[in-house]
Amino acid sequence: MTSDDLKYVTREFVERVLPVCRPRDLALPTGTGKVVGLAGVRRSGKTFIFFETMRRLAAEGVDRRRILYLNFEDDRLHPVRAQDLDLVVRCQRELFPETRGKRLFLFLDEVQSAPGWERWVRRLRDTEDIDVFVTGSSAHLLTRDLSAALRGRSITFEVFPLSFREYLRFRGIYALPHHAESESLARGALESYILWGGFPEITLAREELRQLILEEYVSLMLHRDLIERYSVRNEKLMRQLLRHCFRNTASLVNVSKLHRDFASMGIAASKNTLFDYLGYLEDAFLVFLLPKREASLRKQEHNPKKLHVIDTGLIGAFKAYPSRDVGRKLETAVFLQARRRTKDLFYYANAHEVDLCDGEGAMFVNTCWSLDDAATGSRESAAMEFGRTQWPGAAGRLVFHEYAPGVEREVPGSVPAWKFLAGASETI
Repeated sequence: MTSDDLKYVTREFVERVLPVCRPRDLALPTGTGKVVGLAGVRRSGKTFIFFETMRRLAAEGVDRRRILYLNFEDDRLHPVRAQDLDLVVRCQRELFPETRGKRLFLFLDEVQSAPGWERWVRRLRDTEDIDVFVTGSSAHLLTRDLSAALRGRSITFEVFPLSFREYLRFRGIYALPHHAESESLARGALESYILWGGFPEITLAREELRQLILEEYVSLMLHRDLIERYSVRNEKLMRQLLRHCFRNTASLVNVSKLHRDFASMGIAASKNTLFDYLGYLEDAFLVFLLPKREASLRKQEHNPKKLHVIDTGLIGAFKAYPSRDVGRKLETAVFLQARRRTKDLFYYANAHEVDLCDGEGAMFVNTCWSLDDAATGSRESAAMEFGRTQWPGAAGRLVFHEYAPGVEREVPGSVPAWKFLAGASETI
């Protein structure tokens, strides 16, 4: 990264018209005195949250020359070396000397691509009047790099693909309870959301292009966020593991069985390698591994985890019939709704199964795509009664999509999926 390249990129951005963005539920705070981080899966909208923040600053009277944006995956800046980072502020001051002595707002995209960025950002906060914002598609940005380097001087937000409420907003649909036409539109939108997921670009793309875009996403995630980032040597194994995970959302992960299955396919892999690769998938925000709720941590660690993919649309990139398995996709959508709020989540399996519960016994949720007959209603009622006995006082919900008239009234705590996910009813 040379000073000439950096000045060119800096001036180009200042002269660029900021795109108009559809608002998300997350509005980044400014003026906190802390480094603000955004971490989440690639293509989830982190950059556009940046742009929306910049537009807000400009509307408040901040000179665009005091707002600097760099994407460290921009090939014009490659290779980025640790010693090059000091050029960033220096080049900005040389280009716009009139901003000296005034606060700068520095937005750094995909910051994990710049070696030594943590120490540099810490030094900037210590020595310059700069508000720093960073994004990354690695969970280490949340749990290790930013927090460890800045020691309490950072605040980090997770960014997911669109929630169903945001999805409805993007499509101009307003979910109003007790309004027949609105409810019908919301139910139809939920089926599309379950099928195609909530990546912003996919939501706004023409339907005939969505499959191709999702396949491009998966290819990019596989190579850049997994193989390149972790120097993966067994690319075939990583591809097959990613395929397995995306095709089996809301299912238990058994590494021993995976080991046998891959061996039968002629793919050599140790169990330790499989554990490592699953960890890479988690770190890249591609999957979540939900532990079983147990009284002891030892039992919890030895039980299989339930896997949920970050976005139900990604399932279609590897499935011949992506419209199938709607029940498991709905369960994943409900999990993601809860995961946006808290990490303290588990599944439970004993005499009855509970899809989702928290560690405090404050809530539990089961999902059912179709509540269309008395037998299903009776089974789900028994599961809900078990949950209330297991966790007295917990808020229990059965989230369903299709139903036969009257059956849903027989299951206490039942709520239509569109209403639950849109926040149009009391939720977890």
